Amino acid sequence: MTADLIDLARAGDGEAFRQLVGPYERELQVHCYRMLGSVQDAEDAMQDALLAAWQGLGGFEGRASVRTWLYRVTTTRCLNVRRSARRRQGTMPPGPTPPEPTRLGEVTWLEPCPDDLLTGLPDAEPGPEARYEAREAISLAFITAVQRLPPRQRAVLILRDVLGFAASEAARVLGTPEEVTVESVTSALKRARATLRRHDAASPEPPAPAPESAREKRLVERLTRAYEAGDVDGIIALFTDDAWLTMPPAPLEYQGHGPIARFLTQIAFRDGRTYRLVPTRANGQLAFGAYLREPGSPQANSLLVLTLSGDRIQAMTRFTSSVLPRFGLPPA
Repeated sequence: MTADLIDLARAGDGEAFRQLVGPYERELQVHCYRMLGSVQDAEDAMQDALLAAWQGLGGFEGRASVRTWLYRVTTTRCLNVRRSARRRQGTMPPGPTPPEPTRLGEVTWLEPCPDDLLTGLPDAEPGPEARYEAREAISLAFITAVQRLPPRQRAVLILRDVLGFAASEAARVLGTPEEVTVESVTSALKRARATLRRHDAASPEPPAPAPESAREKRLVERLTRAYEAGDVDGIIALFTDDAWLTMPPAPLEYQGHGPIARFLTQIAFRDGRTYRLVPTRANGQLAFGAYLREPGSPQANSLLVLTLSGDRIQAMTRFTSSVLPRFGLPPA
């Protein structure tokens, strides 16, 4: 049946092409997101890749599966996007000058991924050589970490350790045998793993509560109550001692109770500001749309994504309100 669809698509049958690539579109879009760290960039790369696949179908010789060939097309597009992209500078948030950060972050183009994008993925498990569980491989921490890798190392690590491609198959995705060998894939993977270990030298964290569990609901209630009351001390009590507050596209990053409390006091809750929180999910993690209470109805302010360590918050990533429409959240 696949061969018939390929023949029809080569003859210009658009519906046959859609049937051919349709089963893989969602996983390919998630792959683009892992590669690029931006939902918008991933959507653009995906559209370009599908066009390239349509135009290049005549060159598909069937030496690999359709899935592997599509991963080659999309991975090539993502590598081209990343190589051609200028280094993106972070943008400072409007308003009063924030307190001195702990450090300036590198990955300022990071965007959150709605959990809706993760539904409908194939039920098939990744290959036997995968080292990351599906939930871990879409978390903000993982997406941020792989953005620090050079593009080729990033692609190799995702293909091998997330998707579980064999080294030979990953080599086919990345180029011809003359361009990419199994040995070069293995070498790039070793370097990528070493870089991730250096950035993640901390001891393993306790697992987060299961989604919709009683433990998670208690945390939601405590955070909502403290945040909507402007209770900075109550919010800080929910953070681990070494927690991080980050806010792409601003490069500001704050670690620890004191620095995070200063930011919340001087910026988020300045002048008696209060908020309403609306729960959602992003990157497989608990998240909230934050609405600033103003005369009339609360106005969209930000999206807060939480990385949990047990029943406490290990990291809070604060995104601008521009991402809220992707989560079905209104402007007011």
